[in-house]
Amino acid sequence: MKRKSIHRVLAWSIALFWMGVIFYLSHQPGEASSELSSGIVKFVVEVLSFAIPKGLIEIKTLHLFVRKFAHFFAYFLLGVFILHAVLIDRSMTFRTALFVYLFTILYAISDEVHQLFIPGRSGEVRDVIIDSFGSATGISLYSFGRKVWQRKRRAL
Repeated sequence: MKRKSIHRVLAWSIALFWMGVIFYLSHQPGEASSELSSGIVKFVVEVLSFAIPKGLIEIKTLHLFVRKFAHFFAYFLLGVFILHAVLIDRSMTFRTALFVYLFTILYAISDEVHQLFIPGRSGEVRDVIIDSFGSATGISLYSFGRKVWQRKRRAL
């Protein structure tokens, strides 16, 4: 197998794996999902308690922040992984980035629709918007980093 073929298979495997992780987490019933994010919040509170006095951290607000940041970060990575896989066979253009962005938005929409059928979960437009910002940020930063890397590489 050629190196480019191995790279392609690996890149798409990572992207598809990450889509599976998103699907798996979305498929958890509301109670299980809440327990997972509550565990993360407890960890964050313990870490922050060294720097911030107790009582200044509002748990409910932090819980919401952790849940919404998870959306942002999951789709940030999805945008990066899919763009990387697509760019193995294509050049970086606005059209390519837009295609990847639209794909991630469609996946986010399908994910929220999927949650409508999971006990204790709901589909929210707000989450699709957060997912979209995460994806756009990941795609933009990856594109910028790739341009910088290519320029430095050409300069050598």
